Amino acid sequence: MKKIYTIIALTIMTLLFCAASYGQNRNPGRDWESRMKAEKIAFLTDAMDLSPAEAEKFWPVYNKAENERREAWDHLFAAFKELKDGIDSGKDDKEISVLLDKYLQAEQANQGIDRKYVSEYRKILSNKKIAKLFLAEENFRRMQIHKLNKNDNSKTTKGDSSH
Repeated sequence: MKKIYTIIALTIMTLLFCAASYGQNRNPGRDWESRMKAEKIAFLTDAMDLSPAEAEKFWPVYNKAENERREAWDHLFAAFKELKDGIDSGKDDKEISVLLDKYLQAEQANQGIDRKYVSEYRKILSNKKIAKLFLAEENFRRMQIHKLNKNDNSKTTKGDSSH
């Protein structure tokens, strides 16, 4: 019975998420992003064995963390680019030091997000389910990389007449 409630809750959340994404972004090139997010929600919910009550409280906190991660990643990428450009353009050691410090601060901020949100997750979930979250995120990431590599390999061999 618990699984049925979880499936119903997951279906409703996925539909709401997809509807919200569709309303915000009608760019068909971004459709893959909506599908991947829905797939991730289903994957994590199942891996963590979230009850409907846990899911209702967990997903808003998780989405907030994801937004912070995205923002931190953008800052980290920008700092990386500035550091690379500084080196490529021949800036002096003092200027590179400033850029390096900026990069390291962005990297530290990026790494601190999970630590920050664990205390929020503990208000909702057991430590075991939080641990399952981190394992499931890594498994999902690896699964997506595997799919990407599989698609890239099939594209290169289809057009290759030597095979």
